[in-house]
Amino acid sequence: MAFCKKCGAEIDDQAAICPKCGVPQTLQGEDKGGFLWGLLGCCIPLVGLILFLVWRDTKPKSGKAAGIGALVSFICGVVWYVVIFVIGLGAALV
Repeated sequence: MAFCKKCGAEIDDQAAICPKCGVPQTLQGEDKGGFLWGLLGCCIPLVGLILFLVWRDTKPKSGKAAGIGALVSFICGVVWYVVIFVIGLGAALV
């Protein structure tokens, strides 16, 4: 006998899903997160956002890395446009 990873109920060793709470018991591979998912999210923010939304429950570390990359890219873009606007406004007033 084994125990459910989520609710702690006693289940069969070979059970793929907990009969009490319905959570899958099989390992899908280790979620390491990683710099490359963040870099992908930074380079292509829409992909980073989609990966964050898809992986937030199944691969939280990788999803968070992709989401942070997308957020960093968005913030840098906004800061860039504000700086360009201020420089343009300063040049127009001189």
